Amino acid sequence: MMKKTSLRLFLLSLAMVAVILAAGCRSKTKPVPVPAPEPVPIEVTETAPPPVATIEQPDDFGPPAEPMVEAVDLSGTIDQVNERVQRLGYIRDVFFEYDSASLSADAQDALAVTASWLKTHPEFNVMIEGHTDERGTQQYNLALGDRRANIARDYLLTLGIPSNRVRTISYGEERPFAVGSNESAWSQNRRAHIVLMR
Repeated sequence: MMKKTSLRLFLLSLAMVAVILAAGCRSKTKPVPVPAPEPVPIEVTETAPPPVATIEQPDDFGPPAEPMVEAVDLSGTIDQVNERVQRLGYIRDVFFEYDSASLSADAQDALAVTASWLKTHPEFNVMIEGHTDERGTQQYNLALGDRRANIARDYLLTLGIPSNRVRTISYGEERPFAVGSNESAWSQNRRAHIVLMR
């Protein structure tokens, strides 16, 4: 029995040596190089860049969003100063649609111009007067004038004007800017009128 086991082990060892020798003796083949593909010529054509569109600008854009702040004579009474800065467009009134206290884009632009001027003249405060046209009851128009003055005030605050520099009052229909019972007069009376104060 022992001879059979020894013989088996011997044969098994012999088989393993044969496998190892066969693996080591196998000829190693070198991989056949694959030829690189020939480059395909690419035709390069120079193209001009697309033309840049130019927009002709009109000479007059209307009033600037932020006027150049120039030296203004700020002497005299506060009424004289108010007249000067409003005439020059540094302080602008805000106009509203009928029965509305919403700020239009034009109204926002007007307040931006006003805020710009106020930032360069911290010695002035403002009173914003809310006005309406003659239609509606006196009580309703006072409330509408108050809403108009306060919406203008709130917008100035968002533009960086401190709240302690801005006060409001409503006159409703009591102080019309234009006399008349037609749209031309009414549109001038629906406003937030901004007045400088020292």
